[in-house]
Formats: sequence, C-alpha cells, structure tokens
Amino acid sequence: MGVPTMSASTPLATGGAPAGWPPVRIMSVLILALMVVQAVCGLWIPGVYRDPPEVVAMLRGYDIVTLAVVVPALALSVLPPWRGTRGARLVWLSVPAYGVYNYAFYVFATAFNTLFLVHVAVFALCVLTLAVGLSTVDAAGIAARFHPRTPVRVVGTVLIVLAASLAGTWVVNAVRFAVTGALPHESYLVAPITVTHLGYVLDLALFAPACAVAGVLLWRRRPWGYVLGAVVLLFGTVYQLCYLAALAFQSWTSVPGARSDPVDPFILAMLALSTVLLLAGLRTHPTRGGTRR
Repeated sequence: MGVPTMSASTPLATGGAPAGWPPVRIMSVLILALMVVQAVCGLWIPGVYRDPPEVVAMLRGYDIVTLAVVVPALALSVLPPWRGTRGARLVWLSVPAYGVYNYAFYVFATAFNTLFLVHVAVFALCVLTLAVGLSTVDAAGIAARFHPRTPVRVVGTVLIVLAASLAGTWVVNAVRFAVTGALPHESYLVAPITVTHLGYVLDLALFAPACAVAGVLLWRRRPWGYVLGAVVLLFGTVYQLCYLAALAFQSWTSVPGARSDPVDPFILAMLALSTVLLLAGLRTHPTRGGTRR
C-alpha cells in the first residue's frame, strides 16, 4: 500500500503516528473523538448503561480514566506540535492496545445500549490502528535511541514475573473449576462471572503473553523488546488505574460487597516505576553504537 519505511534517522521514529500516511492519523483522531463522546456520555447521561449496578460503576470508573488519562495521552502523541516529541510514538501505540483490551468489555460483556455503535467503532479502529502501527514501526530505530545503560533486565524481569503470576493464577482457578466445579473466586472488583470470564480470556490470550514476550526480548536486548516493553508497561499502568477507579466508583455507589484492594496500589507502583525506568533511557537521537547486545 506504499507505506513509507521509517529509518533510525527519521525524527518520527520515536514520534507520533507516521507522517506521510494520513489514514493512520485520521484513524487516531477518530479514536480520540469517539473516546471523548463515549466517556462523556457514559459518565454524565443517566441510564446509558443498562447493566447491573456493579457493572455500571465499573464502566464509569473506566470512563473517567479514558477521559482524564488516555484521551490527553493520545492527543499529545498524534496532534501537532507534540507528535514529534521523544517517545510519542510509543505512547501512541499504547493507546490502541488499551482500546482493544478496554473496549472488549463494552462490546462483549455489557447489555445492548445506545452507545453500542460507538463502542464497536472504537474497538474496531483500535484493532486496525494497533495492527498497522506495529507493522510499520521501526523497532531498530526506536531501540537505537535507548541509552545502553537502560536497566532493561530489571524491567524485563518485572514483566516476566507479572506474566507468570497473572497467567498462573488464572490457570489454577480454571483447572480447579474443571476438577471441582468451583467457580473462580471473585476479585475485589465486584463483577458477574461473565465479566470475570472475559477478563481471564483477555489476560491469558493477550496481556500475559505480551508481557512475557516483551520481558524475554528486553532481557536479550532485542529491538522489539523496547517497543513491546514500553507499550505493555504504559497500557498496564493505565489499566491498573482503571481497576482502582472502578473500585472507587463501586464504593461511592454503595455496591454490595465493594471494598478496596490492598495489593493493587503496589502493582500500580511497580508498573509505573518500571515504565519510568525504561522510558528514562530514551534519547532524542540514536545512541552511539546502538543498544548493547
């Protein structure tokens, strides 16, 4: 389709959506606009969500994070004058990753509502944008901009441990159900088993494998490790915020059984610190000699 290849010398290798291929920027702006519409309607129009109170509170927690964190991040990464700034492309890639995971809940685990077409549109655009973004990214060019002393093995270890603990917990719960018929224990977030089921699917099929692959590639200092590691950490940090916001909304709306999660703030801190450790090594220009192999 004539998509230009970005080299390590191209300023946009760590900048925003690829200049020279307007459809990608158009899709990103559409995602931005639809996320704003969806989150504003979900937060302030009563009765938009036709689900049990615990699911409505969960979705509104997700909406506030989308509006307060994700939308500004996407705007900064694709709109002038910020799209050429250091690391903007990695932020840009993390937003559709968030969109695929987040809007899967809206599309597959909620009752039919007036925002259905908006949810489907955002989900589909995020899938397409993420696929195109990953297929056109110059991983070597981005990796060359990381300082050789970036603690990639520390960050890689965090990602591998996260993948193993998350997948291990869900697998144990699934095997226990297969053997005993006991449904998985409810998390601190109050949700129907259908929502929990979808969370298991997304974590086991997408998030945990992505963490594991990124962690291993970072350990080996491979170019794609830097790209996937940054995207997974940015997305994971934001989604931990979603989880905390959902818990807060359930508590504020007096959902029966709602309570705080004492472990989640530590997970959020671990992800945020790992993100900072990795992205702090990103430089405006390629590092002389490239990354250590």
